[in-house]
Amino acid sequence: MRAFMIGLSVAVGRFVEALFWAIFRVAGVVAGIAILGVLGLAAAWVIGRRIWKRKR
Repeated sequence: MRAFMIGLSVAVGRFVEALFWAIFRVAGVVAGIAILGVLGLAAAWVIGRRIWKRKR
C-alpha cells in the first residue's frame, strides 16, 4: 500500500508540474501576442502620421 501511495504522490506531483508549465506557456503566448499587437499598432500609427503629413 505504501508503494502505491508514493507512486500516486509522484503522479499527482508530475501532473501539477505539467499543469503549471502549460499555464505558463499559454500565458507566455498571450503576452507575446499582446506585445506584438501593441508594437503593430504603434508602427501603424507612426506610418499613418507620416502618410498624413505628406498629404498636407
